[in-house]
Amino acid sequence: MSEQINLSESMENYLETILNLEKTNKVARAKDIADELNLQRGTVSGALKALKEKGLINYSPYSFITLTSEGKKIAEIVHRRHLVLNDFLRNVLQIEAEKADKAACRMEHAVDEDTLARFVAFLEYVNACPRKEDSLLDSFSHYLKTNRLDFKKCDSCIKQPKSIPE
Repeated sequence: MSEQINLSESMENYLETILNLEKTNKVARAKDIADELNLQRGTVSGALKALKEKGLINYSPYSFITLTSEGKKIAEIVHRRHLVLNDFLRNVLQIEAEKADKAACRMEHAVDEDTLARFVAFLEYVNACPRKEDSLLDSFSHYLKTNRLDFKKCDSCIKQPKSIPE
């Protein structure tokens, strides 16, 4: 981004919603945004005007809304954060999908790029780890259910020499 645009969580949600609507419907309308965010149309209109003033959307009342190139960049960054956090919450921490999605939506606005990069690196590591076959995530699932480590599985996993894939 050429200059840092400071956006509230709410404004980032609008951009992400417009991005998602553009992907599914090709265009976004104020009514669709209001429905997606569970807001009144008047509230949405005010936010759309503010986003237009920042140069992030193309908007005029009663017309389709599209993202500018700058708005799309920001929306894609927010959306990527959401996807990474949602993936981590669901697939690593094994949080139920709807709850994980809601938590990811709240977290996506607070996480910085360095921290997000660590989430991505951890997900890549877990997926590439040679011990994955030993069911690291299954062992974690067992731990969540019982609040106990399965030391037999831990011992056999630790004792087995593993080669690191190249």
